[in-house]
Amino acid sequence: MGDTSKRILIMTAVEAEREAVLRGLAGDPRFEVRLAGVGPALAGARTAAALAGGGWSLVISAGIGGGFPGRAAVGSLVVADRIIAADLGVETADGFSTVDELGFGSSTVEADVGLAGRWTGALAAAGLPAVQGPVLTVSTATGTSATAEARTQRVPGAAAEGMEGFGVAAAAADRGIPVLEIRAISNAVGPRDRAAWRIGEALGRLEAACSILLEVLA
Repeated sequence: MGDTSKRILIMTAVEAEREAVLRGLAGDPRFEVRLAGVGPALAGARTAAALAGGGWSLVISAGIGGGFPGRAAVGSLVVADRIIAADLGVETADGFSTVDELGFGSSTVEADVGLAGRWTGALAAAGLPAVQGPVLTVSTATGTSATAEARTQRVPGAAAEGMEGFGVAAAAADRGIPVLEIRAISNAVGPRDRAAWRIGEALGRLEAACSILLEVLA
């Protein structure tokens, strides 16, 4: 089942996501799946605590999330090439400025692009709709078309939105550990229409994606 010395940490926001990931991994001993909680701050703190013992070779933020229309449809999968804190910055009369533009740090963590590409390719080969692209981390989920449009203008090609990825990624990057993020799309980013959400389907996609990850890392 692979090299068990290469420990992989997967962080999910809630228990339903954790259970889906565990089903997909089928007991593979390389993985430990922990709860990050909701939001980037708690996710970052819990990921840092999990990594403190050392010995980790890869960190993955995994869960369901919103897909940007035209990039990731409901029922599809998004593997991040960049993990971006979409609302980390300041609002001015001239618009939004990122912490990068202000010179206060970075709002982006680069994913392990090679591994992300292999995972995306394996998902597609298995017949699962999957794209690779920027995944945005937000503290307030998008609820209007105007906000969705502003975020896609700020990050061209943005594919998905979640609430934990940047926190997980920042903790991994702080220790020099490669990171991935995957989102199974349960709803469209924009006006919130809970009746149209397909959470069960998205959790099933997340389970399948983690099963295919075993093949990618074999």
